[in-house]
Amino acid sequence: MIELRPFDSLGGDNHGWLNAKHHFSFAGYHDPKRTHWGNLRVWNDDVIQAGTGFPPHPHRDMEIITYVREGAITHEDNLGNKGRTEAGDVQVMSAGTGIRHSEYNMEDVETRIFQIWIIPTRQGEAPSWGAKPFPKGERSGKFVTLASGYANDDDALPIRTDARVVGATLKAGETAEYPLGRDRKAYLVPATGAVQIDEHRVNARDGAAISDLDVLRITALEDSEIVMVDAA
Repeated sequence: MIELRPFDSLGGDNHGWLNAKHHFSFAGYHDPKRTHWGNLRVWNDDVIQAGTGFPPHPHRDMEIITYVREGAITHEDNLGNKGRTEAGDVQVMSAGTGIRHSEYNMEDVETRIFQIWIIPTRQGEAPSWGAKPFPKGERSGKFVTLASGYANDDDALPIRTDARVVGATLKAGETAEYPLGRDRKAYLVPATGAVQIDEHRVNARDGAAISDLDVLRITALEDSEIVMVDAA
């Protein structure tokens, strides 16, 4: 099954400094049909203006993955972690028993991110933060695991949940396959370009909620950059 969620159908609000679109119910947006997809709870499409950002605020019991599409985001938390994550890089914050952090766009251009929240399957652990570059060339024509809750995904950022976050870059006409399994759910969003899944065209920033497929086959209709969560 593939349920298309066009970008124009997403909830959200433009706060001036932040133009946020929500694939799932979040903040002031609530849609009872879009509260989660498996253990995937939040997928926000954020455009953050230069010199602005999220002031210090708390989180707990959530795996928060930030995929930077354009620009860069600067993280700082009460554990002493500080880092700048730029386009092509990914950061992960395991909120655990509680963490307080800020995220600012300290660049002179707007920053575009996907922020993905996944419900943890392990709780009661200390919070942590980490970031890693994932060059787009290394994802050419195939899926690469960016963050994972599985021990054998050695090159991925660790998360404390039964899920993977994967990415791929495809040239127009290329096809990539992902072994999903019928007991899993996937949520796919092209950061750029457009792809086809079965008879469905998925444009940039549209969402595709996918289930009941052994193997997911994605064909790029344009040069495309794809992000997907494989969820329990």
